[in-house]
Amino acid sequence: MSAHDKLALFGGHPAVRSDHYEMFKWPIVTEEDEAAVLAVLRSGNMSGTDVTLQFEQEFADWLKMDFALAFNTGTASIHAAMYACKIGVGDEIICPSLTYWATALQVFSLGGTPVFADVEADSLGLDPDDIEHRITERTKAIVVVHYMGYPADMDRIMEIARRHNLKVIEDVSHAQGGLYKGRKLGTIGDVGAMSLMTGKSFAIGEGGILVTNDREIYERAIAFGHYERYGAHIVSEELKPFAGLPLGGYKFRMHQMSSAVGRVQLKHYEQRIAQIDKAMNYFWDQLEDLPGIRAHRPSSGSGSSMGGWYSPHGFYVSDELGGLSITRFCEALQAEGAAGCYPGCNLPLHQHPIFHDADLYGHGKPTRIANSARDVRFEAGSLDVTEHVNVRVFAIPWFKHDKASIIDEYVQAFRKVIGHYQELLEMDPGNPQQMGKWNLSSAVISNRH
Repeated sequence: MSAHDKLALFGGHPAVRSDHYEMFKWPIVTEEDEAAVLAVLRSGNMSGTDVTLQFEQEFADWLKMDFALAFNTGTASIHAAMYACKIGVGDEIICPSLTYWATALQVFSLGGTPVFADVEADSLGLDPDDIEHRITERTKAIVVVHYMGYPADMDRIMEIARRHNLKVIEDVSHAQGGLYKGRKLGTIGDVGAMSLMTGKSFAIGEGGILVTNDREIYERAIAFGHYERYGAHIVSEELKPFAGLPLGGYKFRMHQMSSAVGRVQLKHYEQRIAQIDKAMNYFWDQLEDLPGIRAHRPSSGSGSSMGGWYSPHGFYVSDELGGLSITRFCEALQAEGAAGCYPGCNLPLHQHPIFHDADLYGHGKPTRIANSARDVRFEAGSLDVTEHVNVRVFAIPWFKHDKASIIDEYVQAFRKVIGHYQELLEMDPGNPQQMGKWNLSSAVISNRH
């Protein structure tokens, strides 16, 4: 066996041969972005709203929505969306446990509580079949996450929501620009909200944005944390008496250096994510014949897409590789130079102590049940797909450019590891008891040594 055929883990030459840092560098920042930021700095108007208002209008136009409202973080945009949907004391939201904490945790500050539902095994989005039996008279909204870019089943979720008179909040933090059956994600529910921080596919530095066609939702979101814009132009009668001060007591304004970058990034976004989409689909197309792995992407011809493929992952089928652990599989890929391949994804939120024991506001009881008429805490074994996902998924390289010759090196790494899986079985330590993290990695992948 030549050194090129031998697994790098056992002393062979890595399949990924060269430094491909530029393939993964993100966001793409040019002199145009720099000039936009400098213009804000030189004007001394970093905390103003003129640039932000332009960004909001352009973002709304891009999504063909009536309203967009910028925030300092994606967490704040989702928080405001919850308030805008009139979620308050004793209310419940239904959301996935398989997500970043900012999909749900801020509902505690409104006096509400999350009720977790399971996810579908293929999309990893909310499972419509697990939603309806969790609805009570206290349920106010369903918070949908297009997890790792894969669109959730919005048709069925919207049908359930309309039948039960529930609001739908789309968390689009992983999927800006993605499509569900030809419709832009974030435009299907009552309100869409999302992060625009540096690690996301739509990256502006730090920030978030909310979009809606409902003026009342838009104005309530303004009133919650945008005091300088909560004034005479508000038309909602219930809001008018309190104009001038933020109803939530929050200051959620976007920094104008972020909105300046956002305006530039938006001009190029569709073209840039088209490159990502082409590259990522090329990568998976080359691997379709291999055992042990499956793509996490919508089927071709569905009209749905992954947007910018934020934090792309694949499925692992251990049984097809003799029971080889996902940990050992990823270790071998990393040795071949596929540095971004690691096992697992988000840990299930319902298993964190903050959703069981923490008394965050001095209620004298866990915050999770402080304002609830029932105990909504979930024990281990409650959400089968969610709790077993971390031995089924692994991160893959997030290619930002369509360069087949480079992608082919990573394809070869996968082919090499899978072709030698029996050798890996001989010293397989198995998977650790806990896998995954509370957040998904947004680090730039680099093969520099």
